Amino acid sequence: MSEQDKRDKAVQKESVSSDKKAKAPKKKDKKPNRILRWFKDLRGELKKVTWPSAKDTLKNVGIVIMCVIFVGIFIWVFDYLARAVIDALLKLFG
Repeated sequence: MSEQDKRDKAVQKESVSSDKKAKAPKKKDKKPNRILRWFKDLRGELKKVTWPSAKDTLKNVGIVIMCVIFVGIFIWVFDYLARAVIDALLKLFG
């Protein structure tokens, strides 16, 4: 084996070992950087949000309460009518 061949093999071993060493720390660093970047992006997006005013919020809460009351009354009336029809049918055939 010539002197040149020995040097080539030594250089190849160094490049392979240095590649392995360089890749290992990158995997450890990626996870914390991803989490940190996610929180930074989250903060940036929350700054862009247009929050409703207190007046708009109260108006929307009132609308939701009225809708809940309306649907509750509708279900109550339907239940009452269905019960009346079923009782009438049971008395008729019973």
